[in-house]
Amino acid sequence: MRAVSWPVLLAAFGSGHEATAHSAEGHVHPPAGLEDAWSLSPWLLVPMAAFVLLWLLGRWRGPRRPSGAGTRLGGDLAFAAAVATLFAATLWPLDAYGEWSLAAHMGQHMLLLALAPPLLLAARPLATVAQALPAHVAQRLTATLGRPLEAAARALPAATAAHLGVMLVWHAPLALRAALASDPVHWAMHASFLLAGLWFWAAVAHIVRARGSGLAGALAALVTVMMVMGLMGGVFVFANRVLYPVYVDRAPQLGLDPLWDQALAGLIMWVPACLPYLVGALWLAALGIRRTGRRRPRRIVLP
Repeated sequence: MRAVSWPVLLAAFGSGHEATAHSAEGHVHPPAGLEDAWSLSPWLLVPMAAFVLLWLLGRWRGPRRPSGAGTRLGGDLAFAAAVATLFAATLWPLDAYGEWSLAAHMGQHMLLLALAPPLLLAARPLATVAQALPAHVAQRLTATLGRPLEAAARALPAATAAHLGVMLVWHAPLALRAALASDPVHWAMHASFLLAGLWFWAAVAHIVRARGSGLAGALAALVTVMMVMGLMGGVFVFANRVLYPVYVDRAPQLGLDPLWDQALAGLIMWVPACLPYLVGALWLAALGIRRTGRRRPRRIVLP
């Protein structure tokens, strides 16, 4: 998304025509600093602001004494962390720098795919948002969306394929170039990362909540994703040429060597982006061991 400075933001409120002209000029030069690294698009601002406001209203109108005080606090913290992650990835500063640095671009994608989704799911914001809606509207939405969402959460193989497919397709040089050249494609790319992440992590969470078999499959899915991300990251780290020609001229404008910027992007995918999957895999392994121990039949000692 185009970097927008505060003078441009003020101009946007004064005249739509001037804002368009400034946005076109904003594509020519990278952000001068963090104060200019804003991506203020109504395509993102409006739905994000509406979602946060509905959550706050639902949080205020919800039950004052929930079944578990710790659960409410944990949900609030998870929601705040999720919003902060989405803010960093799409509003400031990674989206603006992502046009000029592959490392920033990769960091943005990994936040949308690997970190924001599990945080959102841990917060369970839809239940809170439902408190802000009229009862008949919330019931209608539950009746309409409940069954399809439940079916999607049961489809872990498809969710894993979508998760990997989004990573592979959007990191093809032609697809990335198209996203940098077109705002609709740009936001479609980010939306697909977030939706694929939500689908995958919701499918993993469904298996955990089911308390039955399937932990091994979820563990295999997490390990598979980590392996693919590690392989892709290794390609970026050890490549001896720039894989994305669009950054050959752009990265130096931030003072970055394109090859080093590419290697840093690979390291981001290789190490920090894999951490949520590693934590999830270790937790699933521990949970599986604990459940196996509980099911183990007691030994009968004969007199």
